[in-house]
Amino acid sequence: MILEVATLKVKPGTSSDFESSFRKACKILTAAEGYIDHELHKCVEEADKYILLVRWNRLSDHTVTFRDSEGYQQWKALLHHFYDPFPTVEHYVQIHTK
Repeated sequence: MILEVATLKVKPGTSSDFESSFRKACKILTAAEGYIDHELHKCVEEADKYILLVRWNRLSDHTVTFRDSEGYQQWKALLHHFYDPFPTVEHYVQIHTK
């Protein structure tokens, strides 16, 4: 499993519209090949900052399959105009410590 961690900063004053658009975009994400689940969290200290956590079966499910899909074009149209600057996206694997 791969955990995508995206740090999202939206333009000041657009949080409500962003959250509404994100709810619509969730349908695209949840239909993506290799998608497992996701969470969106809003920062307490910075009103226009979020983190998006998405679990994928494989890295390529996100970086190739999803990003090359028609759904991603719809995702971009719904969300990318809110970001300033463009999100930082990183991918992680779990380290089992128990």
